[in-house]
Amino acid sequence: PETWKDALRPGTKLVLVETITNPLMRVPRLREIAAFAREERLLSVIDNTFASPVNFRPLSAGFDLVFHSATKYLNGHSDLVGGCILGAGHPLGTVRKTLNHLGGSLDPHAAFLLARGLKTLALRVKAQNANALALARFLAGHPRVLQVNYPGLETHPDHAHARELLSGFGGMLSFRLKGGTEAADRLIAALTLPAFAPSLGGVESLITRPALTSHAGLTRAERDRMGVSDDLVRMSCGIEAAEDLIEDFRGALEPAS
Repeated sequence: PETWKDALRPGTKLVLVETITNPLMRVPRLREIAAFAREERLLSVIDNTFASPVNFRPLSAGFDLVFHSATKYLNGHSDLVGGCILGAGHPLGTVRKTLNHLGGSLDPHAAFLLARGLKTLALRVKAQNANALALARFLAGHPRVLQVNYPGLETHPDHAHARELLSGFGGMLSFRLKGGTEAADRLIAALTLPAFAPSLGGVESLITRPALTSHAGLTRAERDRMGVSDDLVRMSCGIEAAEDLIEDFRGALEPAS
């Protein structure tokens, strides 16, 4: 927080943050950020996709605008592409006016699927929270795992304030193995439950290496500066039985060694 004011420039108009960052699962000082933006008369905008409204409600924390990739947790079945923006007053009115001019509405069938998916959001996210925490604890205790990034772990650097902010720690985690990139690839190939694919938030577990997907457009040096190493593995936990996921990883970690 002590560095935020120095980062402002004459043209700064807004502050943009993620509730839980991708892919290192850091949790910023969200209430302090919203208060800072108000003090500096900046628009505060937050991407709440990873947390979902079940785990965090940014408008109650003082943010002006919230957006979600509705493709992910809100829909929850990996069968549509959509997004949403939430807020009140003038900022949301400006967004609505722009959308009305440019178009970009969901087609009726996608809107139906999204409305249906929202009915089970709380149930799905509760299961995904529990699965991610169980898997993170298992991985953190495994001798072949170098590092686990999950805010629900007591060892996570943001755990204390994340516990105060969030109703649940989310279904996303990332980790590194002691064998590096080759071990990560062997693990992914040996797993049977998670699909090796990008995206997240669906009922099925997905696993990927961000260096090959979300951060592939950056150079290795840029990724390294961000802490996104080539061997980092990201896991989106679905609603499978936690015991099945753990046993799948337990077996896959043997050939990964």
